[in-house]
Amino acid sequence: MRVTQFMLANNMLRNLSNSYERLGKYQEQLVTGKKISRPSDDPVVAMKGIAYREDLARVKQYQRNIGEVHNWIDSADDALDKAGLALQRVQELVVQASTDTATPEDRKKIADEIEQIQKHIVDVANTKVGGKYIFNGADTKNPLFIGYPGEMGFAVNGNQSDVEIEVFDGIKLDVNIDGKTLFTGIIGMLDNLKTVLNDPNSTGNTISSHLSQVEAQQDALLAARSELGAKQNRVEMMENRLSTQEVIATKLMSNNEDIEYEKTITDLITQESVHRVALSVGARIIQPTLVDFLR
Repeated sequence: MRVTQFMLANNMLRNLSNSYERLGKYQEQLVTGKKISRPSDDPVVAMKGIAYREDLARVKQYQRNIGEVHNWIDSADDALDKAGLALQRVQELVVQASTDTATPEDRKKIADEIEQIQKHIVDVANTKVGGKYIFNGADTKNPLFIGYPGEMGFAVNGNQSDVEIEVFDGIKLDVNIDGKTLFTGIIGMLDNLKTVLNDPNSTGNTISSHLSQVEAQQDALLAARSELGAKQNRVEMMENRLSTQEVIATKLMSNNEDIEYEKTITDLITQESVHRVALSVGARIIQPTLVDFLR
């Protein structure tokens, strides 16, 4: 086959074009730090990258869910702590009222303070977090109590369903406690106390006998806080597991997509050398012109 000057020039231009393309590829990889910039560069890497990104996004969503779980449990524990302090004050008042030196007027004043504590307990039971009532089961849009005891229209909603939040694939944690059982027990105990304290015929022994009821409600409160503590421990274990999963997913995605800088820089330098050689050879091929022959 006869090789013409035109064929040599075309081959040179094609080789130079391919060389420029490879140089551009290495420069783009160094700028972006990624092996590919479009799926057509390497469909296998692109498909794996999508899968790893989905895994990482799912882990990050579970981590946000864990934050919501912390919010529920921490808020519930804080509310129960306030209820516990209120019951402690009730206990002190019962002891004070059970002394024989306390007059009916004194006990009436103590009953008034217990009534205010009872309203405080109702407010605690109707605690909202992020616009949701945390002690009314799955019915988070409505409060556990409507109004205050003794008032017209006072009612208990009392949803006892679990509130579950997904924290991993197929794993859901219930983040609430049975608020109805706990708080209706406390409210009922305080109702009984008010009745006894407002009765002028009540004796010190009669009133002191209610101390066991107060202690029973304190025990119920501690049991609820213990339940929250156990849930908190499990949440922390899930949080650690998610942190590990995030590291693994990020590492897999990096191994799949990220370039090795030392290798890419070496490839770029090698390609630059090849490109200079191609330019040198090309200059020798196309150097002769009509003017050169006429001289």
